Amino acid sequence: MIAYLLKSGLLLAVFYAVYKLLLENERMFRFNRAYLLGSIVFSLLIPLQLFSIAPLFPAKIKTIQLDEIMIVTNESILNEVSYYEILFFFLATVYVLIAAILLIRFILNVSSFFLKMKKNSVAFVEDQKFVLMKETILPHSFWNAIFISKEDFANGRIPSELIAHEKAHLQQKHTLDILFAEVLQILFWFNPLFVLFEKAIKLNHEFLADEAVNKQFGEIKNYQNLLLDFASNQHTVALASNINYSITKKRLLMMTKKESIAKEIGKVFIVEAICSLLLFAFNAEAASQPNANLRGQNGNPINYVSANTKEPQFPGGIEKFYMFVGQNFKMPEEFSKQKIEGKLFIEFMVEKDGSLSEFNVVKDLGYGAADEAIRVLKLSPKWIPATENGKPVRVLYSLPITLKSDK
Repeated sequence: MIAYLLKSGLLLAVFYAVYKLLLENERMFRFNRAYLLGSIVFSLLIPLQLFSIAPLFPAKIKTIQLDEIMIVTNESILNEVSYYEILFFFLATVYVLIAAILLIRFILNVSSFFLKMKKNSVAFVEDQKFVLMKETILPHSFWNAIFISKEDFANGRIPSELIAHEKAHLQQKHTLDILFAEVLQILFWFNPLFVLFEKAIKLNHEFLADEAVNKQFGEIKNYQNLLLDFASNQHTVALASNINYSITKKRLLMMTKKESIAKEIGKVFIVEAICSLLLFAFNAEAASQPNANLRGQNGNPINYVSANTKEPQFPGGIEKFYMFVGQNFKMPEEFSKQKIEGKLFIEFMVEKDGSLSEFNVVKDLGYGAADEAIRVLKLSPKWIPATENGKPVRVLYSLPITLKSDK
């Protein structure tokens, strides 16, 4: 899980940096919208490694590296391990608590809009739904409705440009983007990059809505002045598209910025190249160091995992295998007397029939530790063998075991 979060966080950081450096100041708003949303999806899915890409220069030999097993006899070490478990439980509790609070706040915010629709009168103008609020508010939109002041609506004090701005938000389904970003902030509240992405998404929404207004009315200068007149009202509504969101010099300048087709095509090409590179980097088959010995100890050919190989399975899953080793391993008496701690590495082969063979000590700690590890592995029940294209194959495993004895 930690590795997944680190990888997804790294991808998010790279994509956000690319957006800030290359895309934010360009009038390619629809591409930017797709890029921001796609970057988030890409960053969350790619680290899962749902598929793999064969490397350009694949190594001929690869082994499956198992997770480390720790075997201890010192009670203080066991207590130390339990402290980590307590810390993990504490952090998990904090995560769930904060996520629950954010989820409740999110549900209340969403519910508030539908409550407003029920409690206030609704009007339809040219098939557009307006919720007429009793209090004085700035026009804002959510889902399929525009929320405006009933008094201002009745007196015709709301400029047509502002209504067109909110209609653009609704027609382009900007609410869905915001809800998507909000849900991810609940799940990944500890990652500030999701906050930055939501801000970028909202600002790009404003660029899109401004563009729609200026295409409809063609009075950019008048629209800019209108926005500045409303900028002093700082009241905003959570989850809604607000007319006064980020009224900055950048947004006003974006309306008059000239487009450069060649420049935009070049930046799109660069972005696609970066995405392809990241896709390859995070999904290329991991290749281990090559080994000149292509046959096992008995002369049989060795098969190594590839994209088409279904890995062997210990009965009950790999966690059961770790438990099996830990429960059967007996610390050698001489090893305990020497009060040694360290890590040994054992390689073993899972045969086509699921049995284990060809045990090889890659790194030993001495005093019978490796012999004990091999003894335990020989006790293992048969695995479900690996298959490649439907046929059973032999696969090599590497198992690290950390031993800590009394001191």
